Amino acid sequence: MDAREQLFQQLIEDCGSGIARLAGSYVRNRAEREDLVQEIWLAIWRALPGFRGDASPRTFAYRIAHNRSVTQLARRRDSEDGEVLETVADERPGPETQLLQRRDAERLMRAVSQLPLGMRQVLTLRFEGLSYSEISEVLGISESNVAVRLNRARERLNSKLSETV
Repeated sequence: MDAREQLFQQLIEDCGSGIARLAGSYVRNRAEREDLVQEIWLAIWRALPGFRGDASPRTFAYRIAHNRSVTQLARRRDSEDGEVLETVADERPGPETQLLQRRDAERLMRAVSQLPLGMRQVLTLRFEGLSYSEISEVLGISESNVAVRLNRARERLNSKLSETV
């Protein structure tokens, strides 16, 4: 296996589920998410020869995922708004726990989906464990802008989630 294949496999292991969740935050249903995830991985594969190591491989992958997702969002901007985003099922054991976690995740995703795109972007990337610096690189904004967007998004989320309790 050459270096490109090794790096690609490592990215799939490290970022696979996170990229699927990121894609899910931009599209409406499972089929669209699966298509977008395939487009993202294809784009990552094609971009690997040009990877210079200026950023971490993880940041590189999420930047491509973000760009592809924004492109997908722009393609369907004309379609109807307000449809609830589908969540990725939690695979933890225990049916009762799964049900409660799924309800909480759906409630959270509904609340996140109602936020403006800029807030959704930073929240989704932060949910995936990216640092402010990494989010800044992925979105092409300053770290202080990341902090402001996250604080505003958290405030709105808290407000939305406390309304539905």
